Amino acid sequence: MTPDKTWTLFLDRDGVINTRKPGAYVLSREDFSWTEKAQESIASLSQLFGRTLVVTNQQGIGKGLMSENDLIQIHQMLQLEVEKAGGKIDRIYHCPALKESNSFYRKPMPGMALLAKKDFPEINFKKAIMVGDTISDMIFGKNLNMKTVLIDTDKKNISDHYKLIDFAFPDLKAFAAFAAKKNK
Repeated sequence: MTPDKTWTLFLDRDGVINTRKPGAYVLSREDFSWTEKAQESIASLSQLFGRTLVVTNQQGIGKGLMSENDLIQIHQMLQLEVEKAGGKIDRIYHCPALKESNSFYRKPMPGMALLAKKDFPEINFKKAIMVGDTISDMIFGKNLNMKTVLIDTDKKNISDHYKLIDFAFPDLKAFAAFAAKKNK
């Protein structure tokens, strides 16, 4: 795997770009806390890949804890900060549905990726990487024939689910360094 401009990068949000809030949701820009060097890492990765996309389940909307507008404000801030660091996120897709709804657009189902393919027809899932911090993210990637990267700070998911994981890194910063090195 040597990413280039023909490759697409899919990033999960919570736990990859921003710190996951166990048992809670990021409901506003004030709740949003970047993971270490996330802006710079995304900037570096967006220079390597043709497209950089975020795919995120956001059932806080479905639970009535936040509005679509709250989420849009968070994502506008996210994109602006990545741009300030010299990078670009081409689009952010989200699914507001509750987990129990089994929505086609909620990971691990493929809906958000298929929307991205409709928006960007050049996407080839065999030349795409899904970076996430949950097994649901890995299933999403594998079901679409993507390479998968698990961000797993304590290696809890690797042993039980190794067939779903192509690469594992402690954080996005480490994956970005690896991708940059592979591209040289």
